[in-house]
Amino acid sequence: MELMLIRHGLPVRRELSDGIADPELADDGHAQARHLTEYLANEAIDAIYTSPLRRAVQTAEPLAASKGLAINVIDSVAEWDRNSSQYVPIEELKATNDPRWQAMVRGEWSAHDETPEEFASRVVAALEQLIDAHSGQRVAVSCHGGVINAYLSHVLGLPLSHGFFYPNYTSIHRIAASRGGHRSVVTVNETSHLRGTGLPMGLMQQS
Repeated sequence: MELMLIRHGLPVRRELSDGIADPELADDGHAQARHLTEYLANEAIDAIYTSPLRRAVQTAEPLAASKGLAINVIDSVAEWDRNSSQYVPIEELKATNDPRWQAMVRGEWSAHDETPEEFASRVVAALEQLIDAHSGQRVAVSCHGGVINAYLSHVLGLPLSHGFFYPNYTSIHRIAASRGGHRSVVTVNETSHLRGTGLPMGLMQQS
């Protein structure tokens, strides 16, 4: 089967004094999701899953509508900072050399609800369950940069890290998974749908 991990589109900035930020997509994020849907128009997709966070759900919505599929929400592919009261796009943190950006560069873990090992364990377990449930199919999962990092680290046998590379907005990461348990990375940071659109791609690239 083919597992497609898709990072959400660009969210709005949200900083609260209390509560959970859980931002929605910015206008550019919605546009990115539409281009993603057009890019995948000729590909058969058998099921669509999403993190419960709004930026992931909204990224999945146009694709699900296009394919006539229901959106299945799975809690275990929520991001590591899901309960944070602040969400600032990483590009903004980098541009101002924010201390939070500096901490990310140092590889520091700032989630209080679970350890890095617990986060990776829940992500890998959830995605392996999807693989088992969809033998011979193509499944799309709208999720987050940390989730993609955790699962690709697992597949590649790399040391546990929540940031060994940067997934661009609405980037596709394809993993081929066999019934015998073999996993191989097919593509990483697939973003052809954003080139020439004038939309931001992420930290390292502009369209």
